[in-house]
Amino acid sequence: MLANDETARPTTAAVPTADRAASAAPSVISRSRFRSFGPALNQPLLRRILPGMAVSALGDGMSMVAVAWLAVQIAPADQAAAWTGLAVAAYSLPATLGAAVFGRLVRRFSGAGLVAVDGSVRAVALGTIAVLAVSDRLSPAVYVMLLAVSSLLHAWGSAGSYTLIAELLPEPDRVAGNALISTFNQAAFVVGPALAGAIAALVGPGWVIGIDAASFAILAVSCAIAITRRGTATEPTRPAADAAGRPAGSTHQPAIGVWRTILRQPSLLGLLAVTCVFFFLYGPVEVALPIYIARDLHGSSALLGAYWTAFGVGAVVGGLSVGRLRNRRLSTVVVAIIIGWGAALLPIALTDVIWAGLIGLSIGGLIYGPFTAICVALFQRMSPPHMLSRVLASRTALTIPSTALGTLAGGPVVTVIGAQPTLLTSSLLTIALGVIIAAALWIGRRSGSGGRPRGNQRADHRPQNGPESPTLRRYSFAASGSRRT
Repeated sequence: MLANDETARPTTAAVPTADRAASAAPSVISRSRFRSFGPALNQPLLRRILPGMAVSALGDGMSMVAVAWLAVQIAPADQAAAWTGLAVAAYSLPATLGAAVFGRLVRRFSGAGLVAVDGSVRAVALGTIAVLAVSDRLSPAVYVMLLAVSSLLHAWGSAGSYTLIAELLPEPDRVAGNALISTFNQAAFVVGPALAGAIAALVGPGWVIGIDAASFAILAVSCAIAITRRGTATEPTRPAADAAGRPAGSTHQPAIGVWRTILRQPSLLGLLAVTCVFFFLYGPVEVALPIYIARDLHGSSALLGAYWTAFGVGAVVGGLSVGRLRNRRLSTVVVAIIIGWGAALLPIALTDVIWAGLIGLSIGGLIYGPFTAICVALFQRMSPPHMLSRVLASRTALTIPSTALGTLAGGPVVTVIGAQPTLLTSSLLTIALGVIIAAALWIGRRSGSGGRPRGNQRADHRPQNGPESPTLRRYSFAASGSRRT
């Protein structure tokens, strides 16, 4: 699924204290950009949890290499693509099942509580994988099963992170707070994959997954400590209501209210549908890339780490530059990200030149950077406060399996046509998706009254709990282009 970063050059990341003799104007711009993160960094509860999130993100960045590489190592040679696809999918796909099955158990937890529970499950399951892998007792089937267990609460853990931002920060600071979490995740790709590649080459990928398990344990402990100091793991400020806004104890199913909230907002529904297709087309990349490096380039896990590190460098810069898109129409940003990511895959898909592929992935990360931060801000603004964690969990429950299903499809496709042709197919279909969306938006705006939304369409952008704000208008996904009636 897509992630979180934009288009600039990696030099931006090192601006803060680089050269005291530089001109005053760039330093003022840099300070202004990073000042937007001040409210999130100064919030007491976030200040306790953010270090754990950063450590966990690093572990996840390392798993980007380790999960696929371990599957390649333990699977029979003629089944490597299939087991790699299953392993990568199992690391995320069961989150959809967990979002539905465990909703009644965790829906009243605060954001920190959701993150703590998810981190605990992941630490135990991934730790078991590490022990079995290091002792050479891990089979492909057991590996996939344990990965599936580790991801059962991932939708709730992801929702918890962004719910925490909405609980603790006022609306004007939420985009920066979202971007901070997204940037943690993408910054992990700068160090994580390269570090994982080096460790896996020395002692094996099982040890890398063990480090990932330890990082989730640290996150769970940091959240538990923060909850203890705050005094509760549940949502103390929210009304005792279910997802439909009814009093607690109602016999109506909460899921009805969650989906009604999403369906009433055409901008959210259109953005969610586009995101799911986009992530599905990305899924085969996670299977094809390690197979391409191992079989076509005869490379090592260190080279796979270098590719994902290149993506991470670009993604960090994009995430930190999210403020520059504040006055852009979201539909235009989404189209540009989709087409840009597809184009960024072409150097890998069309050549065997390593440096060209590295540059392509770094540009791809740069383009993709702001996607999650801005889109989550729209969900935060338009969802009723007492339903926010459930709406975000439902969003994650759809976007995660989109990538996982693409990954599952990628295994057989790589087996039949090869890794590099699979990368090319993903690239071309992604570009085509962007072009189709752009054409639909253009037709929708021309069919409207002078390209401006009608009165009833404008109402679609208003949240149920308040008037539309200028901030929301800047991020709105034009209803006239996001659905056809």
